[in-house]
Formats: sequence, C-alpha cells, structure tokens
Amino acid sequence: MAVYPIAVVHGRFQPLHVGHLEYLLAGKAACAELIVGITNPDSDAVVEEPTQPGRHRPEANPFTFYERQLMVDAALVGAGVPRSRFRIVPFPHSTPRLLRFYVPPDAVHLITIYDAWGEEKLRRLTAEGLRCEVLWRRRKKVTSGTEIRRRMAGGEDWQDLVPAGVAAVLKGLSTTRNLRSTHV
Repeated sequence: MAVYPIAVVHGRFQPLHVGHLEYLLAGKAACAELIVGITNPDSDAVVEEPTQPGRHRPEANPFTFYERQLMVDAALVGAGVPRSRFRIVPFPHSTPRLLRFYVPPDAVHLITIYDAWGEEKLRRLTAEGLRCEVLWRRRKKVTSGTEIRRRMAGGEDWQDLVPAGVAAVLKGLSTTRNLRSTHV
C-alpha cells in the first residue's frame, strides 16, 4: 500500500546492481509514483566528495546518463513495475539548490544510509528544505558498482550481481566492452 503520492529515490547506478533494485522496489512500494534520480548526470558536474573518496573519478563513472537510464528502466520493468508508475530524471545532488528543477517540491525523498556519505546526502537534502524519510540504515551493502566494474575489467563473472534486464543492457553497451581496457 502506497504511503506517499510521489517519492524520489536516487543513485549513481554505475552500474545498477541488485542492491539498487532492492532500494528502487522499496521506494516504489512506498508511493503511487516513483521518481528515480540519477546522480552525477554529466561528467562536467561531478565533484569530489570528502565522505566518499574516488566517486568523482572518471573510472568510477564510466556509464553515461542515457546508459544508466536504460539500466533503471530495464530493472524496474523487469521487476514488474509499469513504466507509467515511474519517471527517470537527472539528480544533481552535488548542487542541491538545483534539485527543484528536476523533482516535484512535494515529493518525499527516500534515503538509504550505509556510511558517512549517506548521512551527508540526508543532511544536504534536509538543509535544502526537502522532506526526507530513511528507508533503512545498514552497515553492509549487498554489492557495489566498484566490485562489478572490477569484475568487468578483469573479465570475471559479474552478471549475478545485476538484475537480468540490466545484464542485457550492459552486454549491449560499448562502454562495457571498453571497461576491459581501463583501470577500476
């Protein structure tokens, strides 16, 4: 049963993995319409974050906004969420004052917290006057984009760490093939 008419979840999705899908589905279960914000939507706007070293580096952000949008769509549709129940938008969290141009002002921002970076995001959104609810606080993640990119670059199995639809998207992207020649 939806608690909120509209809610926002967000992530980098570099790439989208099974832990992200858990978050997306928990967000969708809490609302009638879900807005999925993709952070670091373009490379010119990526900034260094003291609480999350390395997340600003190009090798940590190999997939474009468009490619990540394809992943989010494939994951949600693959999980049975109709396209009419979600929207995908850029989410420039490094400049919170810009969020008003991308998400409805009355939406509830659903946050998951694993570390100091999660706490910082909550602080930023709340300071901007956005309504936030914490879905969960955990110490351990299911997996990470770093691990998946490492496996891709090393030619190791990675498909079990992403939803099936995302694996299909990733296999079709030239970015995925190019990861083998980069250092993660």
